Amino acid sequence: MAMKRLLNSSSLLIGLILVFIGILDNRETINNGIEKALSRVFFKDNYADLWQVKPGSIYDGDTLRVVRGNEELKIRICGIDAPELKQPLGIESRDYLRSLIAQGNGTIHVLPIETDRYDRTVAELWIPIKPDYEAQIHLNTAMVEAGYAYHYQQYSDSCVSAENLGWAEKIARDEKLGVWNGNHQKPWKWRSAKKYTN
Repeated sequence: MAMKRLLNSSSLLIGLILVFIGILDNRETINNGIEKALSRVFFKDNYADLWQVKPGSIYDGDTLRVVRGNEELKIRICGIDAPELKQPLGIESRDYLRSLIAQGNGTIHVLPIETDRYDRTVAELWIPIKPDYEAQIHLNTAMVEAGYAYHYQQYSDSCVSAENLGWAEKIARDEKLGVWNGNHQKPWKWRSAKKYTN
């Protein structure tokens, strides 16, 4: 009986170690992918432009406005879909995005990808982190990895970080973070249901 317990405990421990190693490997893959994306973005002809997030413009977890001089853009974060404000975790998602942006004091690198049907600039976004601004937070993957947004696969093909979004979502799902902790309705399904009930 003691030997059986020992074997079961050993099997459980080995399983947990393998899961942990798998999660670390996924994080390493994401980090390597983000570094490659950064090099494509900042060291090629199509580098990301420096903007400021417009105060009070972070509407939800995937939309915001940026300004530079007299220019203003409404941004939709490429390849993600965050819960709507009226959904569970909608406010938390918006507040998490605000907290990430606050780490760069409102400064943001914007790589425009395309314009969507609502005339928003779909973009990859990076926050340079204080105090030296040399480190970066890639907002697209950070929101998904924390469980505050889904990888919006049907709209991520043109994103520089499309593959990384898949890995980030796997981490959030495996760790049951945010939208993966419970039975949450995906925002695109929620919007579709709202359209037909109104």
